[in-house]
Amino acid sequence: MRYGLMLREDGFALDDGTVGRLAPERFITTTTTAHAERVMEHLHFCHQVLWPELDVTIVTVTEEWAQIAVAGPRSRDVLGELVDRGDISNAALPYMALAEIGIVGVAGRLFRVSFSGELAYEVAVPAAYGDALMRVLMDAGAEFGIAPYGTEALNVLRIEKGHVSGPEIDGRTTARDLGLGKLVSTKKDCIGRVMSERPALVAADRPILVGLKALDPAHTLSAGAHLIAPGSPAVADHDEGIVTSVAHSPMLGYDIGLGFLKRGHQRIGARIRAVDLLHDRDVACEVVDAVFIDPKGERLRG
Repeated sequence: MRYGLMLREDGFALDDGTVGRLAPERFITTTTTAHAERVMEHLHFCHQVLWPELDVTIVTVTEEWAQIAVAGPRSRDVLGELVDRGDISNAALPYMALAEIGIVGVAGRLFRVSFSGELAYEVAVPAAYGDALMRVLMDAGAEFGIAPYGTEALNVLRIEKGHVSGPEIDGRTTARDLGLGKLVSTKKDCIGRVMSERPALVAADRPILVGLKALDPAHTLSAGAHLIAPGSPAVADHDEGIVTSVAHSPMLGYDIGLGFLKRGHQRIGARIRAVDLLHDRDVACEVVDAVFIDPKGERLRG
């Protein structure tokens, strides 16, 4: 499997997701849930208008599969109780691998992906078995302290890990803005590559993704707050960026956030203010790397 970013023709990011190779000429693509329809429309546009000569069929299979994320340091142990066909060891199924497996007698797929930043898998089975899969996972995981987690917990985990999502991929950001510029090859073409190199989109002072850490653990960060230099008035002329996602990190014990800041990569360790006039908040922050926890990715590769 590979993580990828899809650009619009104007060079701005449309969506991110993964592409997994099931066979020499058969692939499965995942997108963010909210953008699935737009991505499908874009793929059909590319096929019908840009490359009509390609012999390719694009099919939506979302409703055919039930897919459940199993994450955490004991996730392999839980799956080991249920997988009856296929090797899920780290050597056989490393990070970003995909395998067709048998799970409690049902043919399924196992994706070694992690949006949470932890050791994690996504288990896919035909949709009719989705409810049963959830039940056997919870039963098998009881001895390991398994618990369901929702999107609020996932949002905290992905911010701690510096993973971008909808608030960052909002139609106004490029791969470079998102810290994903290396995904856009300079040796081969892709949709949006040329337009993404327009002078304004590669300007030195264009806001870049950074992490933000509240200096006082008692202070609360706000998504949508504007980034203002210390000592500068909180007016548009002094606006240097915006906070896109925030969370209180239980691991770190204080509020953290992701945002876009002018010359952000050059200002790691500097001070900035997150000013939210609507909520009367002016929070002193430190500019940090966007990956707050496990920057080397040792957990998800373990």
